[in-house]
Amino acid sequence: MKTKSIKPHRRVIGMLAGCALLSACATGPKTLYQWESYQPEVYEYLKGDGADAQKQISVLEEGLQKIRAKGNQEPPGYHAHLGMLYANAGNTDRMAQEFEAEKKLFPESASYLNFLMSKLKK
Repeated sequence: MKTKSIKPHRRVIGMLAGCALLSACATGPKTLYQWESYQPEVYEYLKGDGADAQKQISVLEEGLQKIRAKGNQEPPGYHAHLGMLYANAGNTDRMAQEFEAEKKLFPESASYLNFLMSKLKK
């Protein structure tokens, strides 16, 4: 008779352990980068629907502030794209700053960004 009374307790413990395991898995890993509105803005830029560079700069700058406020890191290409937008708006000094920020965060982009800078100087 004692074995019958133990079985319901084991079931409850098993169910609780299963719930705990499932809830632990639900949170998932933290992503390496925070994207904010970067991807939709790049898409709008590449569509070429006459998207306003200054508007996109404002959106990306706001996204950058949100990313930094949360203590996260911006994704690869964020500063490079922002630099290209500044170049389109005629602000080459700010473009150079954004390119330098991109190279500092992602050194593998240096050769391409240096190439872009050399094309601008010509």
